[in-house]
Amino acid sequence: MDLTTVRYAVSDHVATVTLDRPHAMNSFTQEMLDDFSRIWHTVKEDDDVRVVVLRGAGERAFSTGMDVKEGIDRHPNVWSQTDPGEKLSPKLNRVWKPLVCAVRGMAAGGAFYWLNEADIVVCSEDATFFDPHVSYGLTAALEPIGLARRVPLGEALRIALLGLDERVSAARALQIGLVSEVIPGERLWERADEIARVIAAKPPAAIQGTVRAIWESLDATRTQALRTGLSYTQLGNPLGKAEVDRSTVSRGQWTLR
Repeated sequence: MDLTTVRYAVSDHVATVTLDRPHAMNSFTQEMLDDFSRIWHTVKEDDDVRVVVLRGAGERAFSTGMDVKEGIDRHPNVWSQTDPGEKLSPKLNRVWKPLVCAVRGMAAGGAFYWLNEADIVVCSEDATFFDPHVSYGLTAALEPIGLARRVPLGEALRIALLGLDERVSAARALQIGLVSEVIPGERLWERADEIARVIAAKPPAAIQGTVRAIWESLDATRTQALRTGLSYTQLGNPLGKAEVDRSTVSRGQWTLR
């Protein structure tokens, strides 16, 4: 891939994507939208990739959303305009390989396109989370709508409505379930990689089926989700028994039956 705003590397079935605009706090531009369109297509098609780790270069910010200086391409016809998430978000691109986000520093506004669709989010002790839209007189809609499916509704509304006047700390993010682990900054990338490699060592079809079943259930009622979930188990494991002999497992090694 010919990428200009991010770094992409694959090792031991883990694709590491690093937002590489630290001078602009890793804000996204049209170039980054196009880079991620290529990244998600590659991740989806490349079976050597089983898990993705997303992180931001530098210590100041994971990402502060859209670059307000450069902006992004907008169609002049309002009815032809598209959501940036259509290029940034893995699930909107039907990528069912797990995404682990490692957040250091600020995660603001459009950064939630990634966080809202991550399967696991870990952060550094100095991480902060906020959505500045309303402070600039802009409606906060797409990011908090996604966030409301991840944290309690009241927490999503508080983040959206207080804008720049309040930042969610790492400790509070852990309390409300926005992140699952808080780590010293110097160990953040290492820990995210550890988590990804544990997942990547498991049978990939089972992992991807699990991700897809859970995320697609969010668009259904409980009964519909359970009925659809049964079909996923039948597709992913038609023999009706475990595919891995756990007696042969030793830290990341497994044997198919």
